[in-house]
Amino acid sequence: MKLRFNRWAAMVAVAAMVLALSGSANAEEPTETLQVPQGKQYSLHLYQLHTRESIDVVYRVGDTYIPEALDKLNHFLRDYRTDTVKTYDPKEFDVLHALMTKLRRPNGVIDIVCGYRTPETNNFLRTRSANTGVAEHSQHMQAKAIDIRVPGVSTARLRNAALSLHEGGVGYYPVSKFVHVDVGPVREWSYGVRTRHRRSRARVRAIGE
Repeated sequence: MKLRFNRWAAMVAVAAMVLALSGSANAEEPTETLQVPQGKQYSLHLYQLHTRESIDVVYRVGDTYIPEALDKLNHFLRDYRTDTVKTYDPKEFDVLHALMTKLRRPNGVIDIVCGYRTPETNNFLRTRSANTGVAEHSQHMQAKAIDIRVPGVSTARLRNAALSLHEGGVGYYPVSKFVHVDVGPVREWSYGVRTRHRRSRARVRAIGE
């Protein structure tokens, strides 16, 4: 399933937003030319591994986030098990954009392993076995975290690029081959591999992932 939100649609959406904020004009007053916000366009190209949906979207122009685009991203990143949608922190999208820029793949596709989780889904994933690596107070439940892969980029390289941003939490899952990125407190952890700085699973669960 393909969801598209191209640049022209993005500019139209921004124009509509500006018009709504400006209020209705008096019929006797001269009509002013609508000014569309100018600036850098921020786009994302995502593929959901579970639903097989994809989306190409311009979600921000300059410093202006586009509400319609954010709505599409929130729906795309819904808990697919329950179809529950939650509003994401837009900074999470900026992290994904910055990450792809860091990897020199501005038009590359990001595979989504996991987006938003309801508390019920999170509890199911956390308790289905004794060793899941799912945090009790996961940032996924706050719509501030996404688990990702980037085709053609190793999990280690993706982790290193995410860490270099210093924008939030970064979890390294080499066995499952994905990286967790969130906009919570800056921290890092690994799961399923021994590291020089050993961190217990209890510590990971305490800080959330």
